[in-house]
Amino acid sequence: MSAPFEKVLLARIHKPDSVTLASYVDDGGYQGLAKAVKMTPDEVSETVKAAGLRGRGGAGFPAGVKWTFMPKEVKKPHYLINNADESEPGTFKDRLLMEKDPHMVLEGTLIAAYAIRASKAFIYIRGEYVHAARVLEKAIGEAHSKGYIGRDILGSGWACEVVLHRGAGAYICGEETALMTSLEGGKGFPRLKPPFPAQAGLWGCPTTINNVETLSCTPFILNRGPEWFAGIGRERNTGPKLYCMSGHVKKPGTYETAMGITLRELIYDHAGGMLHDDRPLKGVVPGGASSAVLSADEVDVRMDFDGVAAAGSMLGSAAVMVMDASVCMVKALFINCRFFAHESCGQCTPCRVGCDWLEKIVGRIEEGQGRMEDLDLLKDVASRIGGQTICPLGEAVAGPVPSYVDKFRDDFLHHIENKTATCHPQVTA
Repeated sequence: MSAPFEKVLLARIHKPDSVTLASYVDDGGYQGLAKAVKMTPDEVSETVKAAGLRGRGGAGFPAGVKWTFMPKEVKKPHYLINNADESEPGTFKDRLLMEKDPHMVLEGTLIAAYAIRASKAFIYIRGEYVHAARVLEKAIGEAHSKGYIGRDILGSGWACEVVLHRGAGAYICGEETALMTSLEGGKGFPRLKPPFPAQAGLWGCPTTINNVETLSCTPFILNRGPEWFAGIGRERNTGPKLYCMSGHVKKPGTYETAMGITLRELIYDHAGGMLHDDRPLKGVVPGGASSAVLSADEVDVRMDFDGVAAAGSMLGSAAVMVMDASVCMVKALFINCRFFAHESCGQCTPCRVGCDWLEKIVGRIEEGQGRMEDLDLLKDVASRIGGQTICPLGEAVAGPVPSYVDKFRDDFLHHIENKTATCHPQVTA
């Protein structure tokens, strides 16, 4: 029997004083930053590359590689943005880190800022995260007063300020270019790429954007070494990983395990199994609302980037939403489509019109007004959105649609053939 996984990112969250600088320093905090500033920026980037850290925000792009895209010469200011605009339905891991261990988040932000030669770092936090913002503001003040932020950080000669910016509740601002537009004071519209942020980002200056969980891994990589990090998980899918468990499970919450745990283990060993013993598992959304749904017979999938991709879905934000047999998948898809239709910025016609079409088609099926041809129409509309928009939101709504229709066709047929708004009775109340 293997030894239990030793928590890394969540190791301190249950300490009563985990948010204070004194507690963080007592536990070895800011030692990673101290090591980083004694290295060259390129050496820090190479260390993170060697660890194999991939972005935890959804895309899974190697963080160290991303940092190397920044220009070596500082002809314009360089900016680092910590994307804390955690708005994907079912996702709450970053909020936990910010509320319970803010100095870890700050240290990771500063290490990345040093690696890309940034003079200013921004933490763009979701507007609804009021408490997390207060905790971070206090932590920034503490770190500034002790020389971890500001001029001549730890006697290195490097200067960097950290600014906390609260968003206004727009889901689209989680997309990196929309986030930058919002930071600049504009409406959160995504931008065409190229140019990429590393060439022309915030105010036209070289910019790198990373996610809260991604940056929080970097102090441990600097402290314990890239070999330690790369030894967790499996090749191309390394390190500790946070999973947000919600839905019909006995113990919902944020769980930390080695990358690559199976979905079955997450549900039954960590989250306590199904909420109602007499209601079997029906489907699971493995990576937030943007990911294709998995059926009950796909729960042995490895929950890492490559494993979930091989199953036809994506790890995304690792927001695992578990649904039992009482759930109507028509209604589940309608809720998804309604959310994305509401959150579309409207800039791209395929997304603006396509999201509206999907919501209306699924809505009429749910209301008992659907037609058989609607099933093909749904997939046809979805196929015309993906790849036709400036940002990935179009693909986020379109991508999961075929998985619901194909894997849970009986639910759709029940509404269409019976002309009913009542969901398929699969469990006895």
